[in-house]
Amino acid sequence: MAKNVTTRALSAGFRQVECFEEVHLLRCGFDGSVAKIFSLLVESLHRYCCLGLTLGYDWTVTVVDFKVAHYPKSVILFAVFFYLRYPVSYRDLEEIMQERGVDVDHATLNRWVVKYSPAIAAQAQRKKRPTAKSWRMDETYIRVKGKWMYHYRAVDRNGETLDFMLSERRDKPAARRFFQRAIGNHGVPDRIVIDKSGANLAGLEAVNVILKFTGTGQTINILQVKYLNNILEQDHRSIKRITGRMLGFKAFHSASATLEGIEAAHMIRKGQFDNNGLNPFKQFAQLAA
Repeated sequence: MAKNVTTRALSAGFRQVECFEEVHLLRCGFDGSVAKIFSLLVESLHRYCCLGLTLGYDWTVTVVDFKVAHYPKSVILFAVFFYLRYPVSYRDLEEIMQERGVDVDHATLNRWVVKYSPAIAAQAQRKKRPTAKSWRMDETYIRVKGKWMYHYRAVDRNGETLDFMLSERRDKPAARRFFQRAIGNHGVPDRIVIDKSGANLAGLEAVNVILKFTGTGQTINILQVKYLNNILEQDHRSIKRITGRMLGFKAFHSASATLEGIEAAHMIRKGQFDNNGLNPFKQFAQLAA
């Protein structure tokens, strides 16, 4: 997805802000350092814009590669899709595959899901239809290694999935990283609806500070209206319905990879692709083509 000058400049601004936070300048509320910080920030924005650096997660570089697989591609895709789309455990899926004449261990099924889900999700993000400029953002809880972690999610006003990110913490840096990723992949929205979370509000305000110094003057309208986020709260249920049977994840990287695949399967269910009459599994297979 093409990035405009605003998103490239915003990326530079985020990098500079992160540098400032490391030396606790921003956390001190700019006390005694406003002129110096903004001077360095504008200089950084200009430098990074000239270099043409981009913002967000690069969904375009990941290739779904089945060359070294010991099973046929169709078998792997069926197993991965079934696990990501329906609430089953790996042992349930192992039994389902055996009933279809495929003898595969549940540990192998786990490796398939963790290996192929991120690449398929990357293709899903690249190929999905454009989304609206009014966003809803929230996070839901996911258990990883016995601890609750936070799955940041955003949909547009029509309920179509925009972006997602698993984080160990629910704080301003995590919220800012999520907005950095979402804006980099989809452009700057007109407005974003969030809940009453102070961390999310602080993250968005940090985004607006950077946007003011990118040369366009465009900022995001922030709304904290609970009922407007109902569409996202309902959308969380589809993700939790799948993860509920998993009884928690054992590692952060496997949790993140699996959630990316679940989100891709959920986008297919919501009809976010030009499917040409294909059923959900064939649409999923097309993403891995």
